[in-house]
Amino acid sequence: MNDPIGDMLTRIRNGQMRGKSVVSTPASKLRGWVLDVLADEGYIRGYEASEENGHAAFEISLKYYEGTPVIRELKRVSTPGRRVYMGVNDIPVVRQGLGVSIVSTPKGVMSDASARSNNVGGEVLCTVF
Repeated sequence: MNDPIGDMLTRIRNGQMRGKSVVSTPASKLRGWVLDVLADEGYIRGYEASEENGHAAFEISLKYYEGTPVIRELKRVSTPGRRVYMGVNDIPVVRQGLGVSIVSTPKGVMSDASARSNNVGGEVLCTVF
């Protein structure tokens, strides 16, 4: 697998299209940090670490509101072939502030609002609306 974050985001999108309540993805530290931001911002219910066939995995609980998924749009910005780094003043505002950009900074993975308040830039991993 070349793009583990992209794979996780695709699993979340596919699970929501099918109306699943839980999706599974292989576990890693970076995936856990991205899921922490998604949970803090209220886009997923949460996640739990589990074990599948001897490999660590995350069980992600998806969130719905009146039968429709809370996440309307989930896009990967920085890919392994084309990294996208931005300074604190250049971090994109998603849907006029209604969405969230997830940024990997030297101070950890955080939302765009947290990155602005900590005055740090970094790699823009994905945007969520």
